[in-house]
Amino acid sequence: MNLQEIVNHLKNQQVVAYPTEAVFGLGCNPNSQSAVENLLVLKQRPMSKGLILIAPSLDFLLPFMDESRLMEEHWQRLTTQYDRPTTWVVPAKTTTPKFLTGDFNSIAVRISQHPAVKLLCEQAGFALTSTSANLTGQPPCRTAQEVAQQFGTDFPVLDMSVGGAVNPSEIRDIFTNQVFRQG
Repeated sequence: MNLQEIVNHLKNQQVVAYPTEAVFGLGCNPNSQSAVENLLVLKQRPMSKGLILIAPSLDFLLPFMDESRLMEEHWQRLTTQYDRPTTWVVPAKTTTPKFLTGDFNSIAVRISQHPAVKLLCEQAGFALTSTSANLTGQPPCRTAQEVAQQFGTDFPVLDMSVGGAVNPSEIRDIFTNQVFRQG
């Protein structure tokens, strides 16, 4: 599907697949509870785990983050471009829905310079949820063809290339820099 068709799916509260730095991600409008619930069912992922939000800039992520607890060093960590995709666990606003944060008072966010993420967020007007595009027990998809094999040929997928990263994003705590998932 082309970019505009994928954007329309996102605006209509649907789940889509799109390329990220290393693999295809499954994404939807994080402000839509029905879209997020559909994504969780599709992934067979418990809501309690929470989700990653991805966007090309902080502007898209700030509505979900409790900025009051972040100091200059935390903003520096969050906005630095690293040699590998890095997701940061930050405090969530009390208004951030539990269907995004799961059992936590935090939200995982990543600033991504991948062209597909940039185009989708800018044209849709919101951040995207980001979880690897794969069915339980299957490897994450690295091509649009693999997405079609796992999710069916009618599944909305943006056919662009993934970035050059070998592994999905590293996940770290914004305050302690502790690694939750190796990248």
